[in-house]
Amino acid sequence: MDFFNSALGKNITFVRPEFFIISGFIGIPNINYYYVFLFFVYIVSVLGNTAVMAIIYLDHRLRTPKYIVVFNLAFVDLCGSSALVPKVLDIFLFNHQYIPYADCLAFLFFCYTSLSMQVLNLVALSYDRLIAIIYPLHYQVKVTHRFMLSLIACFWVFVITVVLIAVGLLTRLSFCKSVVINSYFCDHGQIYRLACNDKKPNDVITLFLIVVILWLPLTFILFSYSCIGYALSKVATVHERVKAFKTCTAHLSLVIIYFIPILVTFTMTSKISPNARILNLSLTSVFPPMLNPIIYVLQTQEIKESMKKILKFRKKSQITVKREIMQ
Repeated sequence: MDFFNSALGKNITFVRPEFFIISGFIGIPNINYYYVFLFFVYIVSVLGNTAVMAIIYLDHRLRTPKYIVVFNLAFVDLCGSSALVPKVLDIFLFNHQYIPYADCLAFLFFCYTSLSMQVLNLVALSYDRLIAIIYPLHYQVKVTHRFMLSLIACFWVFVITVVLIAVGLLTRLSFCKSVVINSYFCDHGQIYRLACNDKKPNDVITLFLIVVILWLPLTFILFSYSCIGYALSKVATVHERVKAFKTCTAHLSLVIIYFIPILVTFTMTSKISPNARILNLSLTSVFPPMLNPIIYVLQTQEIKESMKKILKFRKKSQITVKREIMQ
């Protein structure tokens, strides 16, 4: 119990605040236009991810291990955007910057769970591409529906567990000074740094989260594409190399969109202003969920063909209904 409440048995008055205050951007005129922009990004994200999920569900040809991950990615993007953007709009557009303690921890849990699952979905997709290109003859055996469902389930259990631990460790902290969170949401790092008592366990879980949710996934993805590049260099013709690499372009685009802004923020934390940090992280949180379905629709041949098939079927149904009405 001492691990979760370091104030016990020590000469410290344990203070759990009734609420936190989300500061958001400071000193930027007409910032409400930015939140309106986030609202439109959110609408596009909801429509796009819902469409991708519907296409995969309706087209039985897309019931493959790869599209299990794509469906889960769309689901996570939809949940993450819905957990973050409406609450951010409520906080800043309607001036509800005072957020109750328990609500703030719940807000943190859902946001961090969604962001973490986005990364692990990219790991699952990189594994899928690695096996498909390096072991094409064994792909059906190595990457099965059961394996992919089990992998996604393990990712969910792992992420929920570590984020719950991080939230649990926040409950052992005493806040005897400021309750102002210098971020646009209930940011874990910004919250625990406000505490007055021992923060070492929180430092440890933060470092653990950064390693297992950022650096290890990125290392695995880079390693997998190094192996893919080496395997493609052994392919006889340029046409075959290009054809194989095209199957990776959608995934690579998602990796670039997700990781580059985060890496820029982490490497330049001490050099960028709080407003720039909030802007970068907020865009990183909302842009990938909006762009992911667009990228998969534009760059994935199977989804484009499925969309054409669904649209043709709908047009035929409408024509049939009109003919029946005319008769």
